[in-house]
Amino acid sequence: MTKLPLIVGFGGMNAAGRSSGFHSYKRMVADVLSDADMQSTWQDLACRMMGLSKDTSIDAEIIDAIKAGTLVRRIESFDPDSLLYQYKASLSSNDQITFTLRKSKMPTRIPENWQVEEQGSKVQITVTDQLDALLEDRVAFPVSSGGNIPSGFDPGKLYNSRFHPRGLKLAVYGASDALNSMGMDWSEILKHIEPDQVSVYAGSALAQVDDQSLSGMLAAPLTGGRVSSKMMALSLAEMPADFINGYVINSIGATGTNMGACATFLYNLRQGMHDIQNGHSRVVIVGNAEAPVVAEIMEGFRVMGALAEDEQLKALDNSDKVNNRRACRPFAANAGFTMAESVQFVVLMDDELALELGANVYGSVADVFISADANKKSISAPGVGNYVTMAKATALAQAILGKEGVKQTYVQAHGTGTPQNRVTESHILNEIAKTFEIDNWPVAAIKSYVGHSMSSASGDQLIASLGVWQYGWIPGIQTIDHIADDVHQSNLNILTEHLFAGDKGQDYKAVILNAKGFGGNNASGLVLSPQQTMQMLANKYGQAALEAYSLKNRNVFQVAQTADIDACCGIENIRYHFGDSVMDETSVTLSQSTISLTAFGKPISLVKNNPYADYMS
Repeated sequence: MTKLPLIVGFGGMNAAGRSSGFHSYKRMVADVLSDADMQSTWQDLACRMMGLSKDTSIDAEIIDAIKAGTLVRRIESFDPDSLLYQYKASLSSNDQITFTLRKSKMPTRIPENWQVEEQGSKVQITVTDQLDALLEDRVAFPVSSGGNIPSGFDPGKLYNSRFHPRGLKLAVYGASDALNSMGMDWSEILKHIEPDQVSVYAGSALAQVDDQSLSGMLAAPLTGGRVSSKMMALSLAEMPADFINGYVINSIGATGTNMGACATFLYNLRQGMHDIQNGHSRVVIVGNAEAPVVAEIMEGFRVMGALAEDEQLKALDNSDKVNNRRACRPFAANAGFTMAESVQFVVLMDDELALELGANVYGSVADVFISADANKKSISAPGVGNYVTMAKATALAQAILGKEGVKQTYVQAHGTGTPQNRVTESHILNEIAKTFEIDNWPVAAIKSYVGHSMSSASGDQLIASLGVWQYGWIPGIQTIDHIADDVHQSNLNILTEHLFAGDKGQDYKAVILNAKGFGGNNASGLVLSPQQTMQMLANKYGQAALEAYSLKNRNVFQVAQTADIDACCGIENIRYHFGDSVMDETSVTLSQSTISLTAFGKPISLVKNNPYADYMS
């Protein structure tokens, strides 16, 4: 019988704030939540952005400053008005060009038109004809909007992160936040499972690209820098998973990342879901960490015509000033997407183990569907694959929920804010709605709040959806004032305002997360609400089992609540255990039936039965 993968923990950070405790979600819908509901979120952001203590009164001035330093806004990870740039130049003179250098800085190959005269520790160079040079300049970058994490917050300051790329700092923080949200210690979970019954699927779509990783390594020979021994390894795209295994949870289980451009989070979610459904793992950590608000990366997307440039946004608004806050405008007149950084993790657990441990249940993953685009002219252009994934996800929703139940779903659209996406994705969603006889299908697009975080984007969508089932509001697209004429919407309700979804979102039994990645990487995931999930668990295990679970869950829920309250005050358990409990060959005990490792209480069972017995004579 297939096991249901339950979401029992989640954490991370994006432009809206911390994920656990639903705080990033709450920041998006702050205008409709009560002051009491928002108090902890303002406290959390004030603490990490400004260093304010828990005793500080959060007044209107502080809240205004928090609002200004969160969500999509002017880029802060580099100065868009003063970007270092070098121009090639050929210097010439009517006479000769003369300059001095230290001997240690002399090139190994002396150009033929150089005359060298030693002067102690220096040399004087006289150049005839012309001198090729690079001239340093500072230029304005055409894009000034981005989705940086909250102003002033540096996750690297919370642990010993020396030489770590920004993406890996985010990964350590996000994984720690997700584990802290569970309400139970990781060591307690390991007492109930074999050590290889854990999987970690995490990575990034663009790898680690900053001065501490790939960018610094490639630039070093041209900028006079030095390549360190860490740069190559720390640049690898699966390194977030490696860090979690090696420094966060001490895992011996399955690992890796399944890359699919902007759909990467859903690709990894599918891997984790399959491990649990097939019984290969009982606990899976799934996520992505991406830090692409880097000028060089953004320039690559800009020259493709993918990013919303300042001049284009000004033209849309008929203004001489760019409105950074409204840079991402899904399904309206728009100009391109807005680059963002984010880390998002969820912890999945098989239903039997979750009930045994009393784990918090935030929802469940019914399935994730992936399709390529088949033949296409441009590798970056959208194709037909997303029709397939959305149709499969909606058909599964109907199979689980019934013909009326499928109408109690909504869509977290990819919604990038590009002219091409507004036409193609709206047509896909509208045709699916027609086919399954859904009228007024709600469509949200949270990139309008946090930008496009590439591999983490679907994680942003999932975390926001979990918030709906806690506080009851589906975030509307508040950066737009109209729906574009070329958008298909006869059967859609593209939300321009927050939509009340009932108490704890009970009016909606499921959400479909949609992703349309570069290269033809399409994925659509069906996530069931916690209410629907608990109903299904009651059907499978019986009411008595659910009552026993409820008793166990009380303490787990309270521990998770306490961890959230502490985090709001700056007390966070960042799990980075460099060099702890390292095993070697003396730590391994082998037999024909098990492998025992000194760091784990339970042994790993080896295969005893032939899984292909029916193929044997």
